[in-house]
Amino acid sequence: MQRQGLEAQLAASAAALAALKHKAQHLEMDRKTLELDAGTRRESINRLKTQQYETRKNDEFRAMANEIERYEKEVQSIEDRELELMDQAEKVKAEVGAEEKKSAAARESIERQMADLEQKGKTLEARLNDLNVERNDLAAKIDEDLLGRFERLFSSKGDAVIVALEHEVCTGCHMKLTTQTAHRVRNGKEIVSCEQCGRILYAAE
Repeated sequence: MQRQGLEAQLAASAAALAALKHKAQHLEMDRKTLELDAGTRRESINRLKTQQYETRKNDEFRAMANEIERYEKEVQSIEDRELELMDQAEKVKAEVGAEEKKSAAARESIERQMADLEQKGKTLEARLNDLNVERNDLAAKIDEDLLGRFERLFSSKGDAVIVALEHEVCTGCHMKLTTQTAHRVRNGKEIVSCEQCGRILYAAE
């Protein structure tokens, strides 16, 4: 579960960085489109100015002047928009740089944590193997019937199978036992089970 959480953090960081880079690319594409639009209008202005010099009709000259003025205003508007996009692009570029540093630091931290988790997992696995070996060694020395009884109890109870007897009360189910059963437990000469829950008893007092 912890590993999944770390992987989710890493994916979120990468997604945030990718989103900023995508935004930066779109701003650059929009800026280039505006640049082309402005270039097309400048070409139209130059063409109209050339035609102005060639015409001898006043009305045509004025019409061309009006067109030139319109194109010049459009170029100015495009250039203003270009400046806005360039300003936005600079801000996004700074955000990308900051996010890259943040993402790199997060990646380093998360990779370190995941390596620690992997190492802990290996340590726990090795410890579990040692305990299994130790358990098997101990189990080999115990009477088979008693071992089977213990394992059935452990499977059904899911907690402590061997519990203390305190003041003639089983600490597993907290029920009072008969005086005779309590005496047999305290005597310590046989394996005695609780009459109520079946757990194996030992004398605490």
